[in-house]
Amino acid sequence: MKALLIIDYTWDFVATEGRLTTGEPGQKIEEEIVRLAEGFADSEDYIVFPIDGHDEEDQFHPENKLFPPHNLIGTNGRELYGNLATFYEKHKNQRNVYWIDKRHYSAFSGTDLDIRLRERGIKELHITGVCTDICVLHTAIDAYNLGYKIVIHEKGVASFNQVGHEWALEHFKGTLGAEVV
Repeated sequence: MKALLIIDYTWDFVATEGRLTTGEPGQKIEEEIVRLAEGFADSEDYIVFPIDGHDEEDQFHPENKLFPPHNLIGTNGRELYGNLATFYEKHKNQRNVYWIDKRHYSAFSGTDLDIRLRERGIKELHITGVCTDICVLHTAIDAYNLGYKIVIHEKGVASFNQVGHEWALEHFKGTLGAEVV
């Protein structure tokens, strides 16, 4: 089995009005992410939605000093963007679809993701979402360190920083041995 990770594809990170938006680059990958999700749902492979959840009042979280408030718990900024929201509503009760609240860049940091993947015998991760050079990158690094095969879908990742996006794609291949498709 394999798993599809759809990282932080939310209103705040993708919508034009989002609080920390990738804007057009993020919006352009919507169709590819939904296509991949549908394919994984049909095959009954695992689909994981690792989604940032922040508290604006948390004075100890370092992101509160680095970025404007985003993906705040209880706000629409944390809702999935576009047709992915429709996909999730349709499939959220399936046993192969899992939502993870995360507080850090990596989907593995402080979550039970690794345990859930290993319980299912998953060794291959297909990674999509935003931002290529932040949350996608940190998740891929942790996946590498944990021994997973990594597949990055180039048409399924985006960032608000094009230079960082391109650098991360090269880093996935050259440093993490990921397959970029």
